[in-house]
Amino acid sequence: MQTPTYLAAELRLPTNWLDYTILGIYFVVVLGIGFAARRSVKTSLDFFLSGRSLPAWVTGLAFVAANLGATEILGMAANSAQYGVYTTHWYWIGAIPAMVFLGLVMMPFYYGSKVRSVPEFLLLRFDKASHLLSSALFAVAAILIAGVNLYALAIVVEALLGWPEWVAIVVAGFFVLAYITLGGLSSAIYNEVLQFFVILAGLIPITILGLKKVGGWDGLSDSLSQSRGSDFMTAWGGTGIGSDNPLGANWLTIVLGLGFVLSFGYWTTNFAEVQRALSAKNLSAAQRTPLIAAFPKIFIVFVVMIPGLVAAVLVPKIGTPGSDLQYNDAIPYLMQQLLPNGVLGIAVTGLLAAFMAGMAANISSFNTVFTTDIWQKYVKKDRPDEYYVRFGRLITVIGVLASIGTAFLASSFSNIMSYLQTLFSFFNVPMFVVFIIGMFWKRASMKSGFWGLIAGTTAAMVNYFVIYKQGIIDIPSDQGANFVSAIAGFVAGAVVMVAVSLFTAPKPVSELQGLVYGTTSPGMSEAPAKGDDAWYRKPALLGWGAVVLAAACYIPFSF
Repeated sequence: MQTPTYLAAELRLPTNWLDYTILGIYFVVVLGIGFAARRSVKTSLDFFLSGRSLPAWVTGLAFVAANLGATEILGMAANSAQYGVYTTHWYWIGAIPAMVFLGLVMMPFYYGSKVRSVPEFLLLRFDKASHLLSSALFAVAAILIAGVNLYALAIVVEALLGWPEWVAIVVAGFFVLAYITLGGLSSAIYNEVLQFFVILAGLIPITILGLKKVGGWDGLSDSLSQSRGSDFMTAWGGTGIGSDNPLGANWLTIVLGLGFVLSFGYWTTNFAEVQRALSAKNLSAAQRTPLIAAFPKIFIVFVVMIPGLVAAVLVPKIGTPGSDLQYNDAIPYLMQQLLPNGVLGIAVTGLLAAFMAGMAANISSFNTVFTTDIWQKYVKKDRPDEYYVRFGRLITVIGVLASIGTAFLASSFSNIMSYLQTLFSFFNVPMFVVFIIGMFWKRASMKSGFWGLIAGTTAAMVNYFVIYKQGIIDIPSDQGANFVSAIAGFVAGAVVMVAVSLFTAPKPVSELQGLVYGTTSPGMSEAPAKGDDAWYRKPALLGWGAVVLAAACYIPFSF
């Protein structure tokens, strides 16, 4: 998918003092939350995991807000302007089932084992080689993705408000640095809760006014069906094997590549997300975190998809050589055309909040992994707890500075959306196959985790850079290639893990308690607290409710 990393120069917004006042108030509140959270930081557990004390509704909203970054807002609206209703696959197939699986199946292992990070689980289940490799890969990826969010923010602010690119990068980086350094994860999480509502306050008016502009849903559907074909307004039209469609994918690669491998790889092993659940006050709250997040996730697709569809009606040639507007101009264009001052300030604030939430999620997970999984485990062991809190703050500063550097590095890539999806297929998918086999197969040996990571990453890269880029196999689009790379990485990692396990020694069963399905640990057998048995506090009911609701939303768009 071609999503250029620039916006049209003519999208400058008519902002005034009212809009900047709203933006200023937001930044003051962000810093205020950081100072307030600082008082609760007394130990390294407080700084990195909020002392495992937060209620499920807070961690649930932070969980979904952490994902509302650059690709979610601009990227998915661009996706909709180019591909239409196919965008629903990234939500109802590519998110909800994996979030439910994380809550019902994987959180008992994560939370019950008392790990402080996702890579630390690999240390307990496999060996130091798997742990160190996964920690290093995640730390690098977190900084790269944080930089992409910063750069995407900068190009939006430059086009919409006229700020120089470097000013936007430095200002946003400073505010993220300030509130994470002050209050640690608690500050990031409470700001993400605020950002969740600010983001929706910006997107909902765009969606409502956009629909009104094109004659409601019926007018939108009729216009696009006539100009783009009937499949443009359906989720599955034209996805038969051998059929041609703009997405360049068929139902098999959508279900397996996106719905299973990429989706489960991202939502179940990406520590930037899982960290929010690990900060919950008990196992029940940790399980409910991704399940609570799944309900707003079901409906967020509408406030990012509909603006993209509206832009495709209002600018019929959007994204083509005959238009000055690219696909990722969809939301900024509607902001310029539809929103009055005041509401415009809220929308700009929501857009900045989205980018800051995405960056903060990666920075807070980076400082945890680097401090606890690399520095404390392999560099400076057995230091006082206060030392690791101070180092966590220091590495946060370094992480933000590195992100500012990678933000400028990101400007050399012509396709941010595809770039991030490719990274996920390279790194998240191999991590997922190692986790899923390690959690469900006791015989998986200590050495198999390391070689599974190597094989999965290598296979995904070979498929993308050699088989796809060199034209050995014709895959119509980058997105289709990412789906295939994800499948290749999963299969290769699984095959190598099984082969290595057959020739190397497994861990003793006594060391697998609470780490493999069928074994238990004290945390996993935790009884619910008195008064904690209401239906909305039961993970299984919440999980199945989310799946049923997502399926019900899918039906009107399926055919």
